[in-house]
Amino acid sequence: MKTLLRRLFDPVDIASLIYFRIAFGLIMFWEMWRYFKNDWIKTYWIDPTFYFTYYGFDWVQPWPGDGMYIHFIVLAVLVCFIILGLFYRISAVLFFLGFSYVFLLDQTRYLNHFYLISLISFIMIFAPAHRSFSLDAVLRPNIRSNVAPAWTLWLLRFQIFMPYFYGGLAKLNSDWLHGQPMRMWLADRSDFPVIGQLFTNELFVSFFNYGGLFFDLLIIPLLLWRRTRVYAVIVAVVFHLMNAWLWNIGIFPWFMIAATLMFLSPDWPRRLIRGQLSAPSTEKEETTAKTRFNRKEVRALVLLGIYVVIQLLVPLRHYLYPGKSGWTGEGSNFAWHMKLGKTFIAELDFNATDPATGRTWLINYNEYLTRRQAVDMSIKPGMILQYVHHVAKDLKSKGYEDIEIRVRVVASLNYRKPELLIDPDVDLTKVKRTLLPNDWIMPVTNPVPTTREQSLKNLGLPSR
Repeated sequence: MKTLLRRLFDPVDIASLIYFRIAFGLIMFWEMWRYFKNDWIKTYWIDPTFYFTYYGFDWVQPWPGDGMYIHFIVLAVLVCFIILGLFYRISAVLFFLGFSYVFLLDQTRYLNHFYLISLISFIMIFAPAHRSFSLDAVLRPNIRSNVAPAWTLWLLRFQIFMPYFYGGLAKLNSDWLHGQPMRMWLADRSDFPVIGQLFTNELFVSFFNYGGLFFDLLIIPLLLWRRTRVYAVIVAVVFHLMNAWLWNIGIFPWFMIAATLMFLSPDWPRRLIRGQLSAPSTEKEETTAKTRFNRKEVRALVLLGIYVVIQLLVPLRHYLYPGKSGWTGEGSNFAWHMKLGKTFIAELDFNATDPATGRTWLINYNEYLTRRQAVDMSIKPGMILQYVHHVAKDLKSKGYEDIEIRVRVVASLNYRKPELLIDPDVDLTKVKRTLLPNDWIMPVTNPVPTTREQSLKNLGLPSR
């Protein structure tokens, strides 16, 4: 073990870090441009009057006025500095803080790849990716280096491993193993060129379903093993290209293609430029003679250990909650649960009651939310609770001192027969937001359908 830890400080070629700095920056600049081009900044962070904050982060609010536009312009400038390796450290710190701030503004904008970008940008702060092929290295020749500590490369590889492995682990559930929701997603894309007509074939559904499961679980071991590495890269590229064509998941496939190349030997960009891809790897295999750790290395090992343990444990917290996390929403964020479920709402009513008069009326939730927020909230009990508290506070300001709000939600998870999602007899204004399990969320009891016809029948949809 000590020998393995010692190797974390061995020097490796810095070329792959330089590549990743530039690739990361280019993809992030593309993302910033997409937000300006589609005017998503206004749609997501200026038009709404209410935001679904993360637990403990109610204080994170959008900038007033045109502040969010300025914020994204600053992020785009910082990304340019990262690409050029100019003022790299401070640019990396500010980009991490700025992007994480955007990520924390509204839960309805939660995306696994945004979470991944936030974590990667944090790691990039500590990676010496500016010591070569950068303006920093030109302006400060004393920092130039052709090598970097091996831990910087392995920490990035570890973070890339997380969504793959935990994404595969999450697929080991009864719904996915029975082909849902993949069966219906493929059926919806039967107009896909050339192979779309096969998307309703059960053999093809099984290929996609189990292929995705085994890909997630096995791709990292195959990338780490030299004999299968090149083939694994090819498979990964094809997999992510297919995802990019089939599903609307933004920059994620392209980011993962770029990140997958980090599993090649550290000097691969240098050999690519020289046209020597067939040359033997210069990745250090032998251990150094030095076995003792100095104080700086000990501190680095402790911090690395803490970070790795946190990253390994956080995605497992959904096992602490009863029921299906895809139904209850408890513990599903930050767990790399990617495209595991599809929830449909059959009925959604917010019923307010004034105990002083006995009057009961329906709340028009579209009065407080944008359409996008309303759709996302309707399938997530935690957001429904947060919304009820917001409405209760607003009604209190209008003279309703002891308002009661009960919610009736009838939903379908992965094309099951619809059933109650929330106990309609519970006054949610009296329920506190908590990270503990919530007994007012009803369990899912209906079985998952195993055929396309069953799925459509459960939702009252005609076969097509």
